[in-house]
Amino acid sequence: MILLSFSRGSGSIRVMAIAMLLLLVAPFARAAATIDSSSPQQLIESSSKAMLADLDANREKYRRDKKALYKVVDEKFLPHVDVDFAAQQVLGKHWRTADATQRTRFVTAFKQSLLETYGDALVEFTADRLRVLPYQGDPAADRGTVRTEIRRSNGSLVAVNYSMRKTATGEWKAWDVVIEGISYVKSFREDFGLEIEQKGLEAVIKRLEAGAVHPPGKA
Repeated sequence: MILLSFSRGSGSIRVMAIAMLLLLVAPFARAAATIDSSSPQQLIESSSKAMLADLDANREKYRRDKKALYKVVDEKFLPHVDVDFAAQQVLGKHWRTADATQRTRFVTAFKQSLLETYGDALVEFTADRLRVLPYQGDPAADRGTVRTEIRRSNGSLVAVNYSMRKTATGEWKAWDVVIEGISYVKSFREDFGLEIEQKGLEAVIKRLEAGAVHPPGKA
């Protein structure tokens, strides 16, 4: 549903794409950059800063070769994103009936298809378009929300919030993006749920493995 809800204009779609990719590729910073996962705010601020520094240094390279960007992400394996938890929430009740192989394939294919679909939006993103707002959550809680704003090309601001959770090891990780009140996890769960009911989980996984995020007719 989030893909449909943001289909009214290419600018809004690009905001959704950038927000998703900020979540997915934040860990690909150079070794010299330090990612601080001690609090929700620090994680988003430090990872975004590192990501944007890498983009500035390698923008032309990534424009020519998107696979170079994907390779860095894969090598880091998204250490600051709770990919398994996010995928579990996206699949909802279907996660429980999926076998271990299907779960692994879904996580891998969903992440990769998003990267390949929206890579162009990320490559053109610059630091002046992102603002991380002051944190208002309870420091002692194990869940939190980091609020940010993304400035579109026309100057308007879009509210983008990151849902965070503390892992068993005490590290904070991101698992959802909420854009103007619309959760990507919930939206994809609705879209995938309908398609799974109609065609089965295996068919959805194979479609994602072929590189298509959108269900047929929902691009």
